[in-house]
Amino acid sequence: MQTVDPKRAVVQITQRLSLRKPQAEALRRLDDIVDLIAPSKDTDVEAARDAVRAVYGPMPDARFEEFERDFPSICFALATGVGKTRLMGAFISYLYMIGKSRNFFVLAPNLTIYEKLLADFQPTSPKYVFRGIEAFAHQAPLIVNAENYEEGRGVRGTDLFGREGVIINIFNISKINSEVRGGKSPRIKRLQEYIGDSYFAYLSGLDDLVLLMDEAHRYRASAGAKAIAELKPILGLEVTATPKSVGAKSAEFKNVVYRYDLPDAMEDGYVKEPAVGTRANFNPKSVDEPTLERIKLEDGVNYHEHVRVALETYALQHQAPVVRPFMLVVTQDTTHARQVNEFVQSDQFFDGRYKGRVIEIHSKLTGEESDENAQRLLNIEKSGDTDIVIHVNKLKEGWDVTNLFTIVPLRASASEILTEQTLGRGLRLPYGKRTGVEVVDTLTVIAHERFNELIEKAKEENGVTRKLKTVTIGEGGDVPASKPVMVTAPSLVEQMVLQAEAGALAATSAPAVSAVTDGVAAIQPKLQTPTAPPFKYSKPEEIGIARTVLNVVLPQISKQVASIKDLEDPKVVRRIAEAAMAAQKFEDGLLSTVTAEQANAVAAEVCKQFVQRTIAIPMLTITPEQHVSFGFRRFDVDLKSWNYQPLSRELLIQILRTEERTVISGDAGGETPSRLEDYIVAKLIDVPEIDYDAHADILYDLAGQVVAHFRAKHTDDEQVRSILQGHARQIAEALVVQMKHHMWREQTNYRVTRVSAFDQLKPQTFDGSGKDAMRDYRNPPERLSDMKRFIFVGFEKSCYNMAKFDSDPERRMATILEQDPSVLLWMKPGPNQFKIYDEDNAPYQPDFVVETATDKLIIETKRASEMTNPLVVRKADAAALWCHIANRAHGESVVEKPWSYLLVSETAVLPNATVNGLAAAHTRSVDADLLSRYSLNEEGLSTAVGAVQTA
Repeated sequence: MQTVDPKRAVVQITQRLSLRKPQAEALRRLDDIVDLIAPSKDTDVEAARDAVRAVYGPMPDARFEEFERDFPSICFALATGVGKTRLMGAFISYLYMIGKSRNFFVLAPNLTIYEKLLADFQPTSPKYVFRGIEAFAHQAPLIVNAENYEEGRGVRGTDLFGREGVIINIFNISKINSEVRGGKSPRIKRLQEYIGDSYFAYLSGLDDLVLLMDEAHRYRASAGAKAIAELKPILGLEVTATPKSVGAKSAEFKNVVYRYDLPDAMEDGYVKEPAVGTRANFNPKSVDEPTLERIKLEDGVNYHEHVRVALETYALQHQAPVVRPFMLVVTQDTTHARQVNEFVQSDQFFDGRYKGRVIEIHSKLTGEESDENAQRLLNIEKSGDTDIVIHVNKLKEGWDVTNLFTIVPLRASASEILTEQTLGRGLRLPYGKRTGVEVVDTLTVIAHERFNELIEKAKEENGVTRKLKTVTIGEGGDVPASKPVMVTAPSLVEQMVLQAEAGALAATSAPAVSAVTDGVAAIQPKLQTPTAPPFKYSKPEEIGIARTVLNVVLPQISKQVASIKDLEDPKVVRRIAEAAMAAQKFEDGLLSTVTAEQANAVAAEVCKQFVQRTIAIPMLTITPEQHVSFGFRRFDVDLKSWNYQPLSRELLIQILRTEERTVISGDAGGETPSRLEDYIVAKLIDVPEIDYDAHADILYDLAGQVVAHFRAKHTDDEQVRSILQGHARQIAEALVVQMKHHMWREQTNYRVTRVSAFDQLKPQTFDGSGKDAMRDYRNPPERLSDMKRFIFVGFEKSCYNMAKFDSDPERRMATILEQDPSVLLWMKPGPNQFKIYDEDNAPYQPDFVVETATDKLIIETKRASEMTNPLVVRKADAAALWCHIANRAHGESVVEKPWSYLLVSETAVLPNATVNGLAAAHTRSVDADLLSRYSLNEEGLSTAVGAVQTA
């Protein structure tokens, strides 16, 4: 394979693997260190140590003093849930692409992580660590493990066709330990006839072996450390969430070159927010320990059932997969675990409703029970047949899931609870990113007797939610040393006039130059703000007319013409000139020197430039012709997973980091409804869309189904009352989501009126702080994560001289637009340039508006993973409908370029792409259902949906 420039390799891997910020930073630091020490069998370890210490010793998010091994070995300490396995994939990709190594040894501390690593390194896995890496697209790395190394594939190092590639050895530490029972050497160190030596010896003799250590804190014991040293790798890469050795004499690692802790991950939204829950106004000392444990278990189940319905509601609202939650109970020892298991599956615990839905996990389980529970634990994210997992102290490292939302620690100290070994089991987000729904984004610990202690301990400097934050000022720091600069980018036409005005005022030594040139290069010389082409006229009185035409007359005339092309009609130009001269009567001293011929010439030039450099976006308004009529059809409520339990008191939940509180409670006090259904109906009629008088029958029918459901589970109506009183709000919210799927709506017409043929291009404002804020659009930042920091310039076809991009696909799209000969104009519209609203009345600002010789296009670029996101789809439907309305609103008498909407995946934004090609493949049609609900009448275009509103 041809090697890649290291800096380019970092950029490619970061993009291809969609690395998160901490993963990308870790890869960048590996690149620095490889450059510093040039790892090989002949590396001077002491000199390499000194080189790394000089750079990473003083770093605030590192702790490097020495390698702590006989070879260069560096540690990357990333919080649980951030993605250490993907980072290892990035490390391997980088070292292979730059030609440093093709032999890797990945070490796992136990069987659980070993099996997980084997799965994640398989191309068929949904979590495949090399997905998107071009170097491995045609030939995946050869995986050698404890089950197949004796076949000799690692020594041959080729595929079936004899091609050499990457060899990745994945082993459990127990397979290479120097000290095993009975004094025998491990099998990997025994003679293999096909190589005349042991496979271990073969590996240690390789001149490019790189060792990767998952959960690196498990390899500091003497036996493991000795075995690792015997491998003699050229470089060790350690990843862990807890960079300190295990055991009674735990010590912090001294070779950490990057540290990204749990508080960082919480703040950046990569993991759930840990919270602590208790009963409001409850004194845990008022009851004995068995009673306290029972209360905690009951409250844990109450919260667990609350989470279950919230997750189903979220999935239904967002067309997302349903996540089936479970609750984790941490017990003191195996005897305690058995007692808890027997209690929660007994009739004394919620009438035995959790019988068969509990698994117990610890080392003393044997036989069939152990095998069954272990299998259920492995399938817990998929099966949905387990509500409670009971385990002793800690589960094995490497076991973490996305569907754990509730932890109930019994007889545990605050220090034991606030560890990544405990919280880390449930920190992974179920949908890979924060949803904005508190319950979905939270991991809650039910700890009545530790509530206050946990909150205070979490605040400590080394606590789970807070650490001493440092702020660096200066180049490359958190706050740039330069003074903040706001850059205003007027449209190119307006900038032409402003430049001419500035020149005219400067020629007369007018003191007001800075007052009228805001956003122009004259007031921002250090930023080297790009200038516009020169305006044809330069006399002060001519500039005055030009400015009046642009800012006063054109916004008015746009409402009186059929098309922007009308601005080239001499009759229209004459009207504009006359209007400008009339407006100038209010300007001191300019009118007397301007003739009608001058005004006409200036107006003609302004109109000419405006037509050539403006994309005409029609202004449309949509007003209803009649009131909306809708209702709800009768349906059977989906109640199969609703298992709310009676709440005797309020549950108080507090997020540890932000200290925000939520109360899950009944509506205590006031009158007691005679009908149980009233608890639900009272909450339903609080919803703005629901009119009690019109919908009373359906509301009581639905509420009756809910009451019947809980009566079937509880023989005592007071228990049912407690459930409804305690969970009425959540029940109503879940019902409303289902009701919306059974909603009917009569067709309602909306009159569409075209307010004007075009709109002014409004100025856009950017933050120009920091060194080298201006950048040519052809040159991407060295770190794509810095994309939003730069103002890009150098455009020839844009309606603005400056633009900011949110992502590199946007920058690449701008490059395509600039290079495509069919494109006349393009721009990134500002927030209020034109308005499109989706069905939820959420505003939508597309990425690009483009005009070609034959068409006008709205273009949106999205990540491939977001193309089917419901929010993206809703906005795409709204924009496609806007285009359809804009085309029809012009009427048959006006010849105008048709509008189209393109939703383009980032994978299609390639250097060889053309606008016509993108339009052919990615133009989005108007949704058939939306089209069926609007019509054209004599008064104009009408639509039956509120999906598009423009102003």
